[in-house]
Amino acid sequence: MAQPNAVITQRLVHYAQAAAAADWGAKGALYDAASAELQLSKATVMRKIKEVSMTSTKTRKRRSDAGKTSLTRDEAVFISAMLMEHMRKNNKRLLSVEAAVEELRANSLIRAERTDGEGEIFKLSTSTITRALRTYLLHPDQLLAPAPAIHQASLHPNHVWSIDASRSILFYLPAQGRDTGLRTMDYREYYSNKPANVAKVLQESLWRYVVTDHTSGALFVWYVTGGETGGNLAEVLIQAMHPREGNPFHGVPRLAMLDPGGANTSPPFINLCKALRVHVQINKPKNPRAKGQVEKGQDMVERGLESAFKLLRLETLEQINAVAAKWSAWFNATQVHTRHGMTRFEAFMRILPEQLQLAPGIELCRELAVSAPQERTVNDFLEVEFMGQTWDVSHVPGVVVKQKLQIVRNAWRQDSAQAVGMGEDGREVFYVLERKERNEFGFYDDATVIGEGFKRHAETPAQRNMKEVEQLATGTSSVTDAEAARRAQDKGKGPIPFKGLVDPLKRVNDAVLPTYLPRQGTVVAVDNPVANGQVLDQVDTSIALQRIAKLIGRPITREENRFIKGRWPEAMPAEQVDALVAQFTRGADAAHVEAFGGLRAVGM
Repeated sequence: MAQPNAVITQRLVHYAQAAAAADWGAKGALYDAASAELQLSKATVMRKIKEVSMTSTKTRKRRSDAGKTSLTRDEAVFISAMLMEHMRKNNKRLLSVEAAVEELRANSLIRAERTDGEGEIFKLSTSTITRALRTYLLHPDQLLAPAPAIHQASLHPNHVWSIDASRSILFYLPAQGRDTGLRTMDYREYYSNKPANVAKVLQESLWRYVVTDHTSGALFVWYVTGGETGGNLAEVLIQAMHPREGNPFHGVPRLAMLDPGGANTSPPFINLCKALRVHVQINKPKNPRAKGQVEKGQDMVERGLESAFKLLRLETLEQINAVAAKWSAWFNATQVHTRHGMTRFEAFMRILPEQLQLAPGIELCRELAVSAPQERTVNDFLEVEFMGQTWDVSHVPGVVVKQKLQIVRNAWRQDSAQAVGMGEDGREVFYVLERKERNEFGFYDDATVIGEGFKRHAETPAQRNMKEVEQLATGTSSVTDAEAARRAQDKGKGPIPFKGLVDPLKRVNDAVLPTYLPRQGTVVAVDNPVANGQVLDQVDTSIALQRIAKLIGRPITREENRFIKGRWPEAMPAEQVDALVAQFTRGADAAHVEAFGGLRAVGM
């Protein structure tokens, strides 16, 4: 190593001191002079000056305009929106900041300029605009950052299960033909972006379901074909709940957490969960962290289990699932979970007896998967009819007559059913219903014997509300007073409803009606019956004969009767009756009777 030259070092120190004291822009000339004198390149001179110079420990003064920008926030929002609009689904930006700014400037939507002390206008550089976007927290990298996460905990093993399905991208199982063995999937043959391969991919692909227990981390693996369907999901849950030899991970969970999707909300799976009182929680879309545990389980199964498939001869789903059962039992029993520091089976074995709900049987669970809840109407006795039996629903909170309830089979007891309700937390609540039994005479066993007692149902919410409404309407404070007020109102003596506070005509009296201008009309021509010699009042002829006989004090003779009926067969004017009475009283015979022709009777 060459020894340092003292003379050169002295000259370097001289130039270093001169550069430190030089004005802005004068250092370049000093460096050029030193390079010419010492016969060194300018870069070497600057490096050696730095080596012989003393570095100041004094903190550099912060610029007065640090943290400020000439780009307004409104313009920054516009630029950010332009960049985000040209973003692909994989978060790849198709438009650079420079291109976005130029396009917005061309459309006169932003200026992105600054003014110096002399009033000259300069366009902001791309780097300045990028820094401004980050200052305003509007840069796409900041906008696309994940939302803050929240730690979640479960209470005990079998409290929460996460279920997820994934198509195996490595293997397939031929759906038909002699070749039924497990095969490695050829990328060129099963490339899913080719439309002709879509059906083949769905039918022959091997689908992997992974179930994880949130507390212990224990996982269950089950393979199916035919895609992600409700039937496959229900079968996976059934297999996971029932005991397996050498595997303690089983039982019915309290809550099942899944991603949104048609299969995850299909009737077979939902029906099974309702019957087993399993609450189904569907995660929000585009929220992969909600099921991070089962996603990691999928990765461990793919790398740990499926990597061995290629070295085995597997020809059926039964063989594949048998290998999966062996591998999962080994994995759960030997691999330590980093969260609780135990193996997964060791953590699961801490489950308490009341926390381990045993499934009712594989075949019954399959029946429950196709047994949908049925809507039933509550009758007057607070009962419902279901499966040909009568069930008591009087203990269901808030039940009223004529209400419709969702009734489903009870997987835990064959002699009971369940009513599905909604709790205060928005989750489904299940109420066990007891079947009502009849005696040999057809009476229910819990019926009240006449003359030996009196029973009635507890008041329903509707009945309590009715009493409250009655007290408000009658202006009373008790049920007895309300009934007394109603009885008085029935007799026309009670108080006016609502104590007269409600004026039913207030809207009518307070309404300001418009004033209507008179409209020109046309007079209707009506015939005057009096002017035309017509009498409107008519009396039946038979009745008129009886009235005349009574008034003249004798029976009507045959000739008078013949004359009157011949003249007025059906009816005669009422005034004609008085005229005939006057004539018959004076002794005129029927031949000389004058008919009434106007408003008065004509005398002899």
